[in-house]
Amino acid sequence: MSAIILESTLTCPHCGFAKQEPMPTDACQFYYECPNCNSLLRPKPGDCCVFCSFGSVPCPPIQQQRSCCG
Repeated sequence: MSAIILESTLTCPHCGFAKQEPMPTDACQFYYECPNCNSLLRPKPGDCCVFCSFGSVPCPPIQQQRSCCG
């Protein structure tokens, strides 16, 4: 089994700003405010969190092939 990655680079779809952020291991992050343009990001339909929608790697539960926030 691969090591779980605990940081992901979130990229804002509105302005393209990217920032590395720590991912919670015990909760989903449904909202993220872009520090550059202040857009409020929400998960895309079918995704469990902003990291799965806009991150460079999916959240830890998805990496472990578990249900996220279920």
